[in-house]
Amino acid sequence: MAFRLIKEKQPVNEAVKVTFPVTLVGSGLFTGFIPVASGTFGSMIGLGIYLIPHVSEFYYLTLTILLLFLIGVYCSEKMRGRYGEDPAEVVIDEIVGQLFTYLMGSIVFELFFSFKSFDPDTAFDMKLIYGVIGFLWFRFFDIVKLEPAKYFDKKDSGFGIMMDDISAAVYAGILSAVFTHLAWYQFLRKYFG
Repeated sequence: MAFRLIKEKQPVNEAVKVTFPVTLVGSGLFTGFIPVASGTFGSMIGLGIYLIPHVSEFYYLTLTILLLFLIGVYCSEKMRGRYGEDPAEVVIDEIVGQLFTYLMGSIVFELFFSFKSFDPDTAFDMKLIYGVIGFLWFRFFDIVKLEPAKYFDKKDSGFGIMMDDISAAVYAGILSAVFTHLAWYQFLRKYFG
């Protein structure tokens, strides 16, 4: 298991220059430079984006993920040249992975829980509950790195950096939807519904 709450900082390659916009976006508004748990802070940005009104709608969420994924591959590739392989400074992968968790979960909700009493698009409190549960599951799977996340984690490329979090988000999204549905149906609706 690859537990990495604190990623080991690699020597900075001073010869490789990274532009300010690439650093700003790739580091998740500089959260990647927080010395402890930078990936967790990146995931928090993903949660914050998800909580913005209408972003959770399937169409907007899909477009946001696609755009950020493409930008993330570019920024990750540039930043790894300066900061090393899968550097802690790059957190756009966690942002996109966190958002993909919610997209995957919404697909599971639609396919398997059409009778659901829980719908994160109907009320902010439901969206927040689902957001936090998805955040916790994504952090778990991003740290554990089950296959194919482990495979992509070993790839020395911006694409590999991004895909290892997308892979973790598949597991996280499925379990987030199932867990949220069951928790809401059995327990949480008594307090929030």
